[in-house]
Amino acid sequence: APRGGEPLDISKGEDGKITDVDRAINTWYIRELAKQLGMKPAELSASAGWGESVHIRALRLLAQREASERLEAADREGRMITDDEVLLTLKRWPFYRNPWRKNVMQPGKTWVFSDSLGLLRDRQGDVHLTACSRRYPQVVELFGRWLKDRLPDDAKGFTWTTINVNCNYAAVTHRDNGNFGPSFIKAFGEFEGGALDYWPDDTGGNLEDLPKSKQSFDLTEGLALFNGNCAHGVQPFKGSRYSLVYFTVACHPLVKAEDRKKMALLGFPLPAPDMDPHQLLRPPKGYCLKSRAALTPGKHKLPAFRFYKPSDLPKCKSKPKSDAQVKKIAAGRYKPETQKSFYSSEARNARKEEKDDFMEV
Repeated sequence: APRGGEPLDISKGEDGKITDVDRAINTWYIRELAKQLGMKPAELSASAGWGESVHIRALRLLAQREASERLEAADREGRMITDDEVLLTLKRWPFYRNPWRKNVMQPGKTWVFSDSLGLLRDRQGDVHLTACSRRYPQVVELFGRWLKDRLPDDAKGFTWTTINVNCNYAAVTHRDNGNFGPSFIKAFGEFEGGALDYWPDDTGGNLEDLPKSKQSFDLTEGLALFNGNCAHGVQPFKGSRYSLVYFTVACHPLVKAEDRKKMALLGFPLPAPDMDPHQLLRPPKGYCLKSRAALTPGKHKLPAFRFYKPSDLPKCKSKPKSDAQVKKIAAGRYKPETQKSFYSSEARNARKEEKDDFMEV
């Protein structure tokens, strides 16, 4: 996403609207970014992953380096990752124009600024870590540690496999596609409006038939735990709005052993294969008497959502660490991977063969 003072990324522009001046400024800017990274522009270009422009590669490398520095600073000082550190990382991160999340798009839109970090099932059915997670692991770790540092006492059992990172779009009312259990959401940035509307007892059907009554959360004032499979959407806003959504994908039992080890290094608290998706929030009751009667009685005691103000959250502290200890922790972190593509046809076939061999044993 463009940020104040940054030139156009010409790889995202329309050819007829890109001027010679745009091209010249972009060339200069890439040289400056390369200089900050101690690289040559040609090295940046050669290291860019599939779908990454040189511009995006450079900014993501800076985000990765700065996230590493912030993690080490928090270790050294024995403190939590701060909201400001998350916001600075979000501002640095250049977002992908995601054309796949059609259920959140406003009418007339064909993409949104949204990236997924962690585990996903791709459109070929393969379950794996996203490429961004493998190329920029400390960005993922920083976002995860922010939540882990302040998980409320009554939500310590919350787990997640994936973080949706969103920028500057007000999602229309929608339902997520098959999340497992609840989601935590928090918004960051300088904006007005943008509250989250939520229908906690929605069990499906036509979105136009939802009742007028709903819950609304000001995500600048706290952290919300909600069921993303129920209808929800974002109110219009002005300004720069980012959000982090932590959730578990329904296909999580299919994660491969190699990815499970990597996710542990990244700080993901993975759910057990037999985990109850309703251990923190009750199932939705539905908006008619018939659906209400079908629920398991014991689950009615749980809330339909939880909202935590900053004063409700624990203050996680640890002992400050020496430079030697910080260096040792940093050495054990997930190292960035540099392949241009992790999920080529050959790689997919190899993963499929591994799965087939496993099933034959």
